[in-house]
Amino acid sequence: MTTVVQAPSLARLRDPEELLNSVAPFVKYLPENVADGGPIWEREIALLLRDNTMVRDMAERILGQAVAYTVATMQHKDVHLGVGKLVDIGVHQLILDTPVYFAMCDAFNGGAYRHHAPFIQRRADGLCIRTADFLRADGWTVDDELWAIDGAECSPCDSKVPDSH
Repeated sequence: MTTVVQAPSLARLRDPEELLNSVAPFVKYLPENVADGGPIWEREIALLLRDNTMVRDMAERILGQAVAYTVATMQHKDVHLGVGKLVDIGVHQLILDTPVYFAMCDAFNGGAYRHHAPFIQRRADGLCIRTADFLRADGWTVDDELWAIDGAECSPCDSKVPDSH
């Protein structure tokens, strides 16, 4: 019997928790370690809580926005997006959990690794707010408070680096 795993429907799926959990079949590296934390969403929340001083509600808010941002950068490579310090905590959590991040790349970036090449200098031109507006237009629920905290200062990646968000 042959089982075919298909990428989740990108155009319709905008629930960050459901979307993150949907990459489980794509986890190729250390799958027993990733599965040890239950659903992937719960794993990432537990890792955020382990490594940062925050309550669960804040971890969920940050992770939800990080998933939206990360998937949007994979789906819309031609759009320059950036995050503030707070949402970036969640983005880095996803990237640091490499088996999960590679699975996201497989599911949402056509199997290609999506690089993370941030500039050293933060931008202060409102890119964070424009990113939040883009995410909203792309069908995501935006946590305006999280994006507004760093609205004037964000950490964009280098759009000149091949496949960098």
